[in-house]
Amino acid sequence: MIYHLLYPLSDTISYFNVFRYITFRTIYATITALVICFFLGPWIIRKLEALRVGQPIRDDGPDSHLSKKGTPTMGGLLIIFSVVISTLLWAKLTVDYVWFVLMITVGYGLIGFSDDYRKLTTESSKGIPGKVRLMGEIILALVVGLFLYVKPGFNSHVTIPFFKTILPDLGWGYIIFSAFIIVGTANAVNLTDGLDGLAIGPATICFATYLLFAYLAGNIKISAYLQIPYVAGTGELAVFCGAMVGSGIGFLWYNTYPAQIFMGDVGSLSLGGALGTVAVLTKQEVLLAIVGGIFVVETISVIFQVGWFKVSNGKRIFKMAPIHHHFELKGWAEPKVIVRFWIISLILALVAMSTLKLR
Repeated sequence: MIYHLLYPLSDTISYFNVFRYITFRTIYATITALVICFFLGPWIIRKLEALRVGQPIRDDGPDSHLSKKGTPTMGGLLIIFSVVISTLLWAKLTVDYVWFVLMITVGYGLIGFSDDYRKLTTESSKGIPGKVRLMGEIILALVVGLFLYVKPGFNSHVTIPFFKTILPDLGWGYIIFSAFIIVGTANAVNLTDGLDGLAIGPATICFATYLLFAYLAGNIKISAYLQIPYVAGTGELAVFCGAMVGSGIGFLWYNTYPAQIFMGDVGSLSLGGALGTVAVLTKQEVLLAIVGGIFVVETISVIFQVGWFKVSNGKRIFKMAPIHHHFELKGWAEPKVIVRFWIISLILALVAMSTLKLR
């Protein structure tokens, strides 16, 4: 919005020419989202406490989590609000990719809100039926995949990290593939959201990484030099990713151990859905397995735990899944688990960025 209001004035006032630079607008989208979270955070916490929007705790979880019962949840509303406002203020709104990612952010946020609301009204850790929630996620993701498939200039090739000549063309299968990436990432982040700041830390690192890839993929000269797919318009996704980074840092201020507020499913699903969508739009879909390695491991730990439990008559691989609970039950203090997962996430982000030269 600011771009469309002020940049046209650059013909008469040269200072406004600065608004054409994506880097400038990304920086201020980050700052705007951060400031919104800082200012609205205390009000949101008080409001949720007044409404008694407290987090239900699963009965079979670690005993140390019982003290968290009643901590305000649905803090993801703050993340979504700050991201949407910041993006609308600083992004070039004529780029349809911006609207795709905002649609997924808000749409998945609504699904997560419904899940959180059901948990609160039933005073249970179980929300809306899993099949219903999953169906909503799949429909939204398929809409994005279909629009991309028919969009002129957007191809159905998949980029494989470390290999510059291996670009498999999935054809119409790319619709299903992109939906899988979006839905899978949303649920992976949702599974990771079990400790104070555990999900928002790696998510922020992931968005910071994809901020770089979005900017590079949207620049025809740089993308050609680095031999990564050029996708016209994706540079504007750097503004969105910047807003996500700012809101993530701002939310972490209140979500860090011991948390004053939880993001809830409204936050984790919207974050994961948005991250998966950005990965698809920037043609760095497979790279997400490296960047978001923490989310992948958390998901795999649940799949293996459930699968082994069924085939081995009740035996377990981990003390508890997702895997962050396993380390808790091994005696690791919660802050130690969280910070070590952040460190691993940062290392994975560096590895992902190294692929820019290893192609």
